[in-house]
Amino acid sequence: MFISAVLTTLAIAVSHVAAHGGVLSYRINGQIYQGFKAYNTPVGQTGIQREWDTYNPITDPTDGSLACNTNGASLGSAQQSATVPAGSKVVAYWNEWPHALGPVMIYMANCNGACTSATPSSLNWFKIEHSGLLSGNLPNGQWAQGQLIANNNSWTTTIPASLKAGEYFLRHELLAIHTSNQPQFYPECAQLIGSGTAQPSGSYLVKFPGAYKMSDPGVGIDVYSQPNVYNYTIPGPTVWQG
Repeated sequence: MFISAVLTTLAIAVSHVAAHGGVLSYRINGQIYQGFKAYNTPVGQTGIQREWDTYNPITDPTDGSLACNTNGASLGSAQQSATVPAGSKVVAYWNEWPHALGPVMIYMANCNGACTSATPSSLNWFKIEHSGLLSGNLPNGQWAQGQLIANNNSWTTTIPASLKAGEYFLRHELLAIHTSNQPQFYPECAQLIGSGTAQPSGSYLVKFPGAYKMSDPGVGIDVYSQPNVYNYTIPGPTVWQG
C-alpha cells in the first residue's frame, strides 16, 4: 500500500512537471550556456540564469516574482554572465513544451551596474521582440508557442546591435492562454554583458510586476469563446528595436 501510494505520488509529480516548463540552456555564438536546474538546490549550480524553483506557472500578473520567476535569486559567486557582441543571436532551449496557444515575449533590462547584485523587480524592462497569433483564429490558429514547439522547443532572438554597453538581464517569457481566463506566465532571466550606444526610454520601459493587468485583452482571455476572432493583442509595451 505504501509503495503504491509513493509511486502514485511520483507519477503525479512527473506528469505535473511535464505539463509546464522553463528555459534549460542557451546558445550564444556557438557556445552553450547552462541555465538553472529547477527542483534542485542552488548549492553547487553554476550558470547564467537566475534561480527558478518550479516548472509551475505564475498565474497572477501582479505577482512579485513575475520579473524572473520564483524565486529569481542570484547564485552569488556561482552566478555567471554571457558576453554578447552587438547583434548576436541568442537561442533559448525550453523543456519539452506542451502548450501551443499563446505569445512569446523577450525583454531586457539594464542592471545599472552588476546584474548579480541587482533586484529584478526594481529595474526598467524593455521588450526587444514578441510574437503572438501568426495565422487563423484564436482557438485553432497557429501561435508563436506552436512555432517554438516545431523548432525543437527553442526560440532565437537577436540582441539589438545598438544597445548601450553594460550588464543586462535577458528575460524570455511564454504566456500560455490555453486555460480559459487564467493566464500562465513562464518567465526566465539570464545575465548578459553587451556593447553599443543606444538605450530605450519613456513608454518602452515597464516594471515587473506592473507591465500587465488581468484586464488586458491578451491576458485574461478565453480564446475558446471567440472562434471568429483572428487577431490577438500581445500584452506589454511596444517593441524597442534599437
